[in-house]
Amino acid sequence: MKLFARFILYTVLGWKTKGSFPKELKKYVIIGAPHTHWLDFPLGVAIKFAEGLPANYIGKASLFKPPFGFIFRWLGGTPIERSTSNNKVDAIVDVFNTHENFILALSPEGTRKKVDNWKTGFYYIAKGAKVPIVMFTFNFKDKEIKISEPYYLTDNMEEDFNFFYKFYEGVQGKIPENS
Repeated sequence: MKLFARFILYTVLGWKTKGSFPKELKKYVIIGAPHTHWLDFPLGVAIKFAEGLPANYIGKASLFKPPFGFIFRWLGGTPIERSTSNNKVDAIVDVFNTHENFILALSPEGTRKKVDNWKTGFYYIAKGAKVPIVMFTFNFKDKEIKISEPYYLTDNMEEDFNFFYKFYEGVQGKIPENS
């Protein structure tokens, strides 16, 4: 599967990668932005397989129902009920704490629409689980997948977010006006 994914992503689709996901870390949160199009998900799955990354993601529970739910689980998905008021951050921190290896990938924007401010759940998940954040992006303008070094959170949320936003400056999503 790795060779096939690498062939599709890098040879057929023409993407190139700058940086790499840390192999030495067993737990971290991956944030991917800008999330502007449904194509971001299959590209994310392609890089997961191409790089041999055992990443997981969370998705709305309805995606995991028959007949296709097993596919989303096979791709690393974990269902989460978004309509209830349960504390999703604490639930995900518990997943980190009960697994020896767990890598969670998500979009900090929480939507494919243009947003001025990201949601903060990913930050509190990383903070609660005491794990670093790795940033990555699909820059459609240059067909470049950019991956950061692990970033360990400080006690200054504003500084941390400024660091994140700086990494994504100039990145163009599939739908540029939503970037």
